[in-house]
Parts: sequence; C-alpha cells; structure tokens
Amino acid sequence: MSSSTMRARGRAGALLILLVAGALVVLLGVIGRPWSPAPGASPATAGGSATPLFETWTPPADLPARGTVTLLAGEARIPSSAGFVPRDASLYLPPAALVPDPPALPLVVFMMGEPGDPDPSFVAAAMDRLAAAHRGLAPIVIVADQLGSDDGNPACVDSAAYGGVETYFTKDIPAWARSHLRVQPGPAAWTIAGFSNGGGCALDWGVADPGLWGGIVSIAGESSQGTEFPDEVLQQVFDGDRSAYEAAKPAARAAQNAGRFDGHVALFAAGDEDPFFTAQVRSSAQLTEQAGFETQVFTIPGEDHVGSLPDGLRVTFGALFPHLGLAPSGGG
Repeated sequence: MSSSTMRARGRAGALLILLVAGALVVLLGVIGRPWSPAPGASPATAGGSATPLFETWTPPADLPARGTVTLLAGEARIPSSAGFVPRDASLYLPPAALVPDPPALPLVVFMMGEPGDPDPSFVAAAMDRLAAAHRGLAPIVIVADQLGSDDGNPACVDSAAYGGVETYFTKDIPAWARSHLRVQPGPAAWTIAGFSNGGGCALDWGVADPGLWGGIVSIAGESSQGTEFPDEVLQQVFDGDRSAYEAAKPAARAAQNAGRFDGHVALFAAGDEDPFFTAQVRSSAQLTEQAGFETQVFTIPGEDHVGSLPDGLRVTFGALFPHLGLAPSGGG
C-alpha cells in the first residue's frame, strides 16, 4: 500500500464522522429533486451596481429561514465538454434567492477534498448560518467534483489520463451558471473555493484566470498540485513531463498574470493541529500577497485537517461577505 493511500484512508475515516453530522443539513434542503429557479427568477449576467447589495436589500416578511440544496443530476446535470467525467454537482440557493424576483447574487464554486465526494452539507450549513445573520443574503454556491472518483487526483489540469477537469471548472460550470442562475457578473462577484485538494485547485485556477475569479478561498488547501506525493502526480497526470508540471503550478500561473490581481482577495484557513497544511496555506498566502491579492490567513484552534473545515468555512466566508457586498466592511 502506498503512503499516499494510507494517508488518504486516514483522512477518509475522519471525514466520515463529519459527513454523518453534515447529512442532517442536506435533509433540510431539497436534494434529489429536479432543480428549477424560484418564481420570478431569471438568469442575470448584466447590469450590477456600485452600491453594495446589503445596502439596498429589503427581505420580504416571508423570507425562508434556510436555503435549499439540490442535486444537479439527469437533465439538470452540468455538462462536461472535454472528457472529464465528474460526479453530480449540487446547488445551494440562499434564502434571498428563493423569493419572487430575487436579486442577482454572487457566485461561489466550491470543491471538497481527496479522498471524498462533492458533498454540499458543510457549505450549506455555513451559508445558512451566515445568511441568518445577514437577512437571508449569501452567495449562490455550486459544489462540484474536481476528482472524478473518491480517490482520483486530476491535479487541477486537463490531461489525457483524466480528461478536461480544468475546462469543466473554468468553461463549462461558468457557462451553465450564466445561463441558469441569477448571478452577478464580473470577477468581483465570483469566487473559486475549496477544502484540501479542492483548496489547491481553487488557488491554481484563481491565479490562472483573474478575469473569471476575483476571490480565492482555500481551507487547509495544498500550495500546489501533489504536494504530498509529487512523483505520483508527475507520472500519472503529466506523463513524466516535469516542465509541464512546473508550468501548471500556481507560482508559474501567477507570474503569467502579474499585475492583474488588483482588487482580488484570497482567504486561507487551517487548523493549528495540522502542521503540514498550515505550512501549505501560509505558502499559498505568501504567493497571493506577493501577486497583489488582499490576503488573510486564519488559524482554527484545536482542530486537525478535517476538523478545520466547519470553522474554516465560517471565518473565511465571513471575511469574504464584505468583499461581495453582502455585509459592511468589518461586519462579515
């Protein structure tokens, strides 16, 4: 058994404990039924205002207490155009998105870790808590699969081995969101985010395409693809091509986009009992700060790798809300 497999199984066991609790949150949503927009809602990708949404939003008296979580399966499935075969994504709609004629809202695309699946319960719980504190306002969130299987690792790039995972996240999901959701336009309203392996991909794609993503959130995320087992990633994903591997890493991609990160934000968190990934997020934060992102790092006290996720979501997205116009500065 490889060392990476042993580490993966250990994290999988810890994650299972959180998943049991998180499943209760999914039951509060509507996961499993076909998705359809709220009455009066329509896709919105134009317009926008310099006035933050929290200043103009007046919630109706019958505002739902919670958001909904829906599995995007069957006819509602997000198409993948470049050969990557993802497991079904899920869609979180906050209370403000469920009212007649809802406002256009920011968009977050979120990824879980490896091993794992695109479980939406942790994100839904965090967004519901934040929405309850902000009159129903929260981002619309797509929780999507960057792995293809529980223990797959496409390393955030299109490849012959795994297909076009990067195309799926940077082309297919954005196109689907623009045509199906009432979301605000422009990178200032769009955030790429994730946990562990997903946080690594969020960093990679966030620095690779500043015209698409204005925010990065990484909770206990890798600083680059395959930091725990680089030789496996080099051989399996890059077919031994070390130059291609280096060119795909966040440092190289950030350098290609030097000078394009003004107004962008990067938020990181890790547990103080997780020394490996604490070092990873600090390395990532150094990269984004040097590139020009407004950068912040949070330490989650008393938590290891998996345990950092719930509070990591709370603090990073709480800090993100003012940047998205969902809360006043300092009031996330």
